[in-house]
Amino acid sequence: MRYIFKFPDIGEGLDEGTILEWYVQKGQSVESSQSLVKMETDKVVTDIPSPRAGVITAVYGKEGETIHVGDPLVEIELQGIEGAQAVEEAAKIESEIHAVAEEGAGVVGTLEVAGNNAFLPSSDEGIETEPDNAHIKTKAIATPVARALARDMNIDINEVKGTGPGGRVMKEDIEKHRTTVYTKSSASAPTIQEAKPVEIEPMSQLRKTIAKNMLNSKHNAAHMTVFDDAEVNELVKIRSRFRDAYSEEGIKLSYLPFVIKAVALSLKKFKALNSEMDMENSRIIYKKYYNIGIAVDTPDGLLVPVIKDADKKSIRQIAAEIHAISEKSRSRKLGLDDIKDGTFTITSFGSIGGKYAVPVINYPQAAILGIGRLFEQPGFQGDQVIKNNMMPLSLSVDHRIVDGGEVTRFLNQVIKYLNDPVTLIMD
Repeated sequence: MRYIFKFPDIGEGLDEGTILEWYVQKGQSVESSQSLVKMETDKVVTDIPSPRAGVITAVYGKEGETIHVGDPLVEIELQGIEGAQAVEEAAKIESEIHAVAEEGAGVVGTLEVAGNNAFLPSSDEGIETEPDNAHIKTKAIATPVARALARDMNIDINEVKGTGPGGRVMKEDIEKHRTTVYTKSSASAPTIQEAKPVEIEPMSQLRKTIAKNMLNSKHNAAHMTVFDDAEVNELVKIRSRFRDAYSEEGIKLSYLPFVIKAVALSLKKFKALNSEMDMENSRIIYKKYYNIGIAVDTPDGLLVPVIKDADKKSIRQIAAEIHAISEKSRSRKLGLDDIKDGTFTITSFGSIGGKYAVPVINYPQAAILGIGRLFEQPGFQGDQVIKNNMMPLSLSVDHRIVDGGEVTRFLNQVIKYLNDPVTLIMD
């Protein structure tokens, strides 16, 4: 029996990935659950395991290529299984994979039984002559790279003549087609006199996802932002008092753990900010768990790992988790469990600079809080002028879900906790 294992849906809305490293090659024997390939999706870097033991008869896609969920990954030969038994075995394997996914593994693969003369439209390897009675396809046969390039250039790939094996459309065919069309349609276009210095880099999966998510948020949520300042004199003293002791344990004590705790406790009092709108079913889903996502700046872009059940954790526990997931974020070792099920997001840009911003909601969440750089301003204590430490806050909400009054009351509650940090453990 020979079957095709396709790039699986690994959850969290991921629909494409980039091949980082192949662990197997044609002719190699593999065991069940053995890693086949390392894939970079728009959120995580993960290994894709083999659903069965067998021999690799074809590998589809090269390192660096972007492929989509449902595109072939490998073809595997299982010895001694043929005919109707092969169909039954494929159905059994697929059922097992779906069962694993439902238990939380998050991998749903697609299997197809392949005959000895199998012909796959997404590979440059393992292609055999197409049989005479093959069904005539109206859809273009193309490599994953060619399809991605055609989408980026807004080219209908079905109009491109393929020069690859079996008429397959290659990357070079897309580029040639674009040049031909441009030449025909721009005979009167001005001649480029001088090439300007530019630097071009391909967009990473992460950057493409950030762009997509930002547009999705702006198109689907009615953004409103409220700005305020929290006086944090006591918070500054407490952090200063415990910072060295935490540091000796390898824990960096910033202001962020206090803000996370303050937000989590405040969300319990104002449920609309811990919700999402389900337009398809005309309802609002209020979440009774408090998982706070924190935006982490990495060399590859912004990642949002999640502190689970922040309302139940101590400042020490939250600080330790922040350190751990920040390191995992920067080394791209986050797993799906690290980034899913967030209910509210905090972005802290104050460590870099800037007081206020208009944070973009991490849709479909209802709100996001931005923390700016602490600053000092004069205030009064009786007749005396004193120096106050102020933390600027920027709260963006989905105005379809949250009204202005509730936004203000929520922010006042967060400020109250930060103004008197003892209440974070006493309330």
